[in-house]
Amino acid sequence: MKALLTATTLAAFLAAGAVAAAPVTYTTSQSFEDVAFELETAITGRGLVIDHVSHPGEMLERTRTDLGSDKTIFLNADIYSFCPVALSRKVMEIDPLNIRFCPYGIFVLQYPETPGKTTIGYSTYPEGPMKEVEELLDGIVREVVGLD
Repeated sequence: MKALLTATTLAAFLAAGAVAAAPVTYTTSQSFEDVAFELETAITGRGLVIDHVSHPGEMLERTRTDLGSDKTIFLNADIYSFCPVALSRKVMEIDPLNIRFCPYGIFVLQYPETPGKTTIGYSTYPEGPMKEVEELLDGIVREVVGLD
């Protein structure tokens, strides 16, 4: 029974990964610092609170040599996490398991291959009520890159 459960869980995990949608990204010639500042402004300008800013780019670079790698993945990479109360309540009242998507994140990054370009984006969500969250994220990102 345990083996069957493990095999079923593994199969579901692999199937979910196989159909995972690509993130939505926009690239701009604005500096990383300017995009990060504009992102903070766009989020807080909507009355939202940034819960956390994580710095995976710094972590990956700091641990690169300890892990035996010589590859720099990002020049800069941060993720801004936030959870708009009214919208989160709305989508979770429809399906309480939408909690798994909260907080929502927008990433900002620069690749070593294109140091004069900054990429900003977010993960896509499944059809249904989470598309409203995706619309919010897209509106914020489009504002940051000047497409609103």
